[in-house]
Amino acid sequence: MHQTLEETLRLALEHQRAAFAAEPMPTVAVRRDRLQRLHRLVSDNADALATAIAADFGHRAHQESQLADIFTVVSAARHALRHLRGWAKARRVPTQLHFLPAHNRLIRQPLGVVGIVAPWNYPVNLALCPAVAALAAGNRVMIKPSELTPRTSALMAKLIAEHFAPEEMQVIVGDAQVGRAFTELPFDHLFFTGSTAVGRLVAQAAAKNLTPVTLELGGKSPAIIDRSADLKLTAERLAFGKLFNAGQTCVAPDYALVPRELVEPLVQGVTDAMRRMYPRIAGNPDYTSIVAPRHRARLQQLIDDARAQGARIVTTHDEQPADNRLVPHLLLDVNDRMAVMREEIFGPLLPIVPYGDVSEALAYVTKHDRPLALYWFGRDAAVQRRVLDETHAGGVTINDCIWHLGQEEQPFGGVGPSGMGSYHGEWGFRTFSKEKPVFVQSRFAGTKLFLPPYGQTFDRLLGLLRRIAG
Repeated sequence: MHQTLEETLRLALEHQRAAFAAEPMPTVAVRRDRLQRLHRLVSDNADALATAIAADFGHRAHQESQLADIFTVVSAARHALRHLRGWAKARRVPTQLHFLPAHNRLIRQPLGVVGIVAPWNYPVNLALCPAVAALAAGNRVMIKPSELTPRTSALMAKLIAEHFAPEEMQVIVGDAQVGRAFTELPFDHLFFTGSTAVGRLVAQAAAKNLTPVTLELGGKSPAIIDRSADLKLTAERLAFGKLFNAGQTCVAPDYALVPRELVEPLVQGVTDAMRRMYPRIAGNPDYTSIVAPRHRARLQQLIDDARAQGARIVTTHDEQPADNRLVPHLLLDVNDRMAVMREEIFGPLLPIVPYGDVSEALAYVTKHDRPLALYWFGRDAAVQRRVLDETHAGGVTINDCIWHLGQEEQPFGGVGPSGMGSYHGEWGFRTFSKEKPVFVQSRFAGTKLFLPPYGQTFDRLLGLLRRIAG
């Protein structure tokens, strides 16, 4: 009898649930074995995965895939393997005086079956780095990769099937309809990376089952250039952050706030830096293509809309590539009516917004949605402190772009419209664990003095505790 899509997905979930019920607290040895298999899967097939990504994009720099998709997963797995025993250990936590000689423990317990919905821009990283954390925490994992990278998704499904039993971890490939059905499953935790608009729909689908969610979204991440910044260094690093993966990065700088008198020097510096890194765009093996024609068309519409509303467009190269690559553009004289200043760009376009003093720049940032990332360039410690104190962002890099994303000893996640929850390193382990408090009562518990019938002893003891607590 032919199964419906919903029945197939639910059966896969039920198989994982049954396996988890049979092994609800996997040993450290079991978890290490799963992490080692995932590490080996990615390491042994690094070139094949990079080749699949390049084919899905039309062209993607091999080095970018090796760094951003392969190394990140390998590094995360190694980090988890080094720290797993400590993360999984039950912890003694303090006990208040009036409960002694009882004691408290905190147990990190796996949640069960974790669903991961991954996007197309870093298809291996954003599928398997959350999987590293979920496996380390002792969970079973189901992954729905993007339909926009079908070769990579199919290869991951094949490799994971060769290295894992389906009740341990499996990949569900399919289109947007499959993705919607996937998010409606009653997972024990649902992890989504993607746009804010789709994130809202995912949260609504999960809410029907009261499924906890982690949402890694995006938004418009600003780069604030201070008057104290080294302009040449800033231009080079801003250019790199904007053009890595052709700007198709959730933490790419989405626009730059620049002191009014430094706008023209910075535009020249960024243009020069982009030309040094990429002497040509057409046929350049280092420059990544836009993932799909419709995404390239969307970016062109942003340019056309800005130009029609009075923006000054600076193109960095005098080329018109025949393929899906897009020449970088700097956009000046922009305003908030333009789509490029309202939507997340996700491409090699960099609007420049001038400001007078730092208060004006901070006001501009704080009146908009809280971003996934914020970048500040400068050497003035007092201004840096103001920026850190007066803005909210998922994460910050000072005097560079993107690199806070690679820190396994720091949490990564958004705030408000740019996401909820975090992962990487121990924070990922905790995201996919229930930290269960356990109170171990003593045979000689003093709490027997609180038992009825109540009287003067109770009143005196409660009064004493109030004085101690005060």
